[in-house]
Amino acid sequence: MEYTEILINIRKIIRSINLESKSIEREFGISIPQYLCLNFLRTSETYRARATEIGLHLNLNASTVTGIVSRLEKKGYVARLINPEDKRSSFIYLTALGDKIIQTIPNLLQDKLTLKLQELQPQELQQLQKSLALLVKFMGVEDLDASPLLTPEEHIHSKSKPD
Repeated sequence: MEYTEILINIRKIIRSINLESKSIEREFGISIPQYLCLNFLRTSETYRARATEIGLHLNLNASTVTGIVSRLEKKGYVARLINPEDKRSSFIYLTALGDKIIQTIPNLLQDKLTLKLQELQPQELQQLQKSLALLVKFMGVEDLDASPLLTPEEHIHSKSKPD
């Protein structure tokens, strides 16, 4: 097997995700991370969560979650309300409008992939996870959060080139 095939397949995956993201944003006016946030709230028992819970679930840093929630709040898809039991914290609630938009968006690539992954045998799933973890290690991106966009304070650092 040629190593080039692996790189081409990775590029295909990245390109398909980017194309889907642009399509969803153009058609529905929300980004994939915003969709994932709304979907997380929709599947939460009380349709609410703290920002830290959203960040942990989506593997995003606090500032990225704050930006996502702020944009969703401006669109009326979520509401941020003070926790009545602890005034220092707040909950993010899914609104009826947020629920409506999430129901109009077709299944994403990630949803289709999840269904296919669920069909795998446990040992196949474990093998795939080990292979992906190895790729992440080879690329030196173990500590990178899963944010789909770079924020102004982030920089890409190459291990082979000095800053």
